[in-house]
Amino acid sequence: MEVRSIVLGPDESYELRLTGRGARGYVWTWQVTGDADVVTVAEAPGVAAAGAAPPPGAPVERTYVVRARPPGGGRARIRFAQVRPPYPDEAPYDEFVLDVEVGAVTGGT
Repeated sequence: MEVRSIVLGPDESYELRLTGRGARGYVWTWQVTGDADVVTVAEAPGVAAAGAAPPPGAPVERTYVVRARPPGGGRARIRFAQVRPPYPDEAPYDEFVLDVEVGAVTGGT
């Protein structure tokens, strides 16, 4: 399991790319812990080059956008797990942890 730490300012975003195995029934899920209200997570729309469809069963990269929510000021841990929904008792195929520190808005003139 890989663990990565990042620091974001309020309204700043970070793109995370993870290898998907959708053809084998796996999907990435995520759970936010800690100060969960300081970040949002969403899967970015898929962008495929024209005529560049991967062969059947090939891994496909998935992109997730993590955005710091204003006013900021907190730490969140996002645990991504690659699972097969029909088999909830099966251990994840892969896991990735992203530790996010969000800086607070500072007053200024």
